[in-house]
Amino acid sequence: MTASVFVDAALPARSGPTPVARPELLDFLRPMAVDGRLPRWTDWWDEADVAPMFTDPRTRQTVVEEQPTLPLSYYEQHIPVPDGWDDHPCGYLLFGPPYDDLADEARRRGWRVAHLPGAHLHQTVDPAGTVRHLVELAAR
Repeated sequence: MTASVFVDAALPARSGPTPVARPELLDFLRPMAVDGRLPRWTDWWDEADVAPMFTDPRTRQTVVEEQPTLPLSYYEQHIPVPDGWDDHPCGYLLFGPPYDDLADEARRRGWRVAHLPGAHLHQTVDPAGTVRHLVELAAR
């Protein structure tokens, strides 16, 4: 069986090109770019916003070290989306804001939606709970 499950993520358009980033995110990112490259994702945000996503310094260090520094042009792209891409079961796993609206959109599309309360990188905090939800969403 094939399923697509999105986790605290943007949704592809139903068809046609999908922007990688919303205009307000691009406005936020552009001033950070140096020679066309952005800092690591965890460096985009205030420490008060990033620290709660990690349960311990080792996990944070691992995530930080594995992050690429992407070019701003990556976020300025529009990804082509073929008609009928969602002709199989789709689901959405929400950890929390700011993805509530996207979870609501998934519901409007008739997808199954689950909520596992946590911060954006909650899969590093509760991998077993995350996997349980992913398996349940994909199995339906």
